[in-house]
Amino acid sequence: MSAPCRQGAQRERVTGIILAGGRARRMGGLDKGLQPFCGRPLIASVLERLAPQVDELLISANRNLDRYALLGRPVLPDPTAEFRGPLEGVQRALSQARSPLLVSVPCDTPLLPQDLVERLRMALGAADAAVATVGSQTQPVFALYRIEVLGSLLGYLAGGGRAIRTWHRQLRIAEAHFDDQSAAFTNVNTLEELEAACASHPAAP
Repeated sequence: MSAPCRQGAQRERVTGIILAGGRARRMGGLDKGLQPFCGRPLIASVLERLAPQVDELLISANRNLDRYALLGRPVLPDPTAEFRGPLEGVQRALSQARSPLLVSVPCDTPLLPQDLVERLRMALGAADAAVATVGSQTQPVFALYRIEVLGSLLGYLAGGGRAIRTWHRQLRIAEAHFDDQSAAFTNVNTLEELEAACASHPAAP
């Protein structure tokens, strides 16, 4: 489903990918995106915030595909079944996206910025990708890519690469600063953190 989210008809379309394909070891191996957050699956809050910012929205998942499909978005499993990390989800999305730009976000940040895509786009310029930063810390999973980086990523993965930061060193990266929204990038890794996040933000998202 398309979302009329941006001003100016000449702006390039953006596909979004929510990365929910990890093992969630710190959450006891549970499927993190489906854990309850304020009465509904965690990923639902992420989806609700990201959907108005993109023209097409995909979900990267490796388990419970039928449950993720109930959210009404295409669900893409990784090319392999070995849980090799979020870059496999990014790779699959880059190969499936129908837009010249792809934005990636994790499934465990239910308060992600509602102007994330716009600010990443403004920073992108002539770079290959724009990455969110908070203070001196980059948030590499929050990134806006040009579809043309697919070849670079395929080569990196074929060579055994897995780390996002290491792959980013091969690209021209721009930074989008979100120092005014640092709390929006807080992720939840345990059931205790999930409960605390909802208690702190009872009206989220």
